[in-house]
Amino acid sequence: MKLSVIMPAYNRERYIVSALRSLLRQRDAADLDIIVIDDGSTDGTADAVRAMMDETSCIRLFRQANMGVSKARNSGLRQLLPQTELVSFLDSDDISPAGRFKADLACFAADPSLDLTYSLMMLVDGIDDEALEPAAGCRSMVLRGLSLSAGIFSRKLIERTGVFDEEFRQSEDTDYLLRIFESGPRYMLPDTVAIYYRRHPGNATREQGVPVREYLRAIHKSMRRRKADPSLHQVEGIFELRSPADWQFM
Repeated sequence: MKLSVIMPAYNRERYIVSALRSLLRQRDAADLDIIVIDDGSTDGTADAVRAMMDETSCIRLFRQANMGVSKARNSGLRQLLPQTELVSFLDSDDISPAGRFKADLACFAADPSLDLTYSLMMLVDGIDDEALEPAAGCRSMVLRGLSLSAGIFSRKLIERTGVFDEEFRQSEDTDYLLRIFESGPRYMLPDTVAIYYRRHPGNATREQGVPVREYLRAIHKSMRRRKADPSLHQVEGIFELRSPADWQFM
């Protein structure tokens, strides 16, 4: 099955090679198409991607003026190949664990009517960029949280859901996931860890005041949609904290 992975990037020269390597090591499990959208980077992000493109034909790079992550994701959706059957996402500073695609794609092979898998994520405050694993002694937390990278989506589901809401500065992924689950898709919740989410000072979610405001706006829009259309499903039972139960990232 052709799997397209969309990766928006803005000034991620430091991390993007590791992110791409984590995908490329899984080429034996998936017919990969990696779509990198450089959203107006001013560092060496594009050059780092081009250097990797010299080694493999499954990476495609598209550059645009800086327009924000929502528009970057939509640019990626416009570049899906006609033969793409499955779609996923990976942020350019995160890591896709070894074996993730092999585990989750087996679910689609077993059930062709499946719309998506939605797996676990691990938040970590240190990554070994050589081994592409959590660094020794790092802090971590496992949960089924709000992350596009935790999902593998059928092409049909993506087309039914449509594009990302470009009014969002952040939480466009929350809004998109809520819209997906409101539609009542056929899904599975594997216990695969689908992403190592790298916590670092440059995370967009650390911006003062913006993440909470945008998240609440996504929740409010979901409530308004379900009030206007009672056929939509309330999203519950999807997100859960696994471990440790008494610890949070700061």
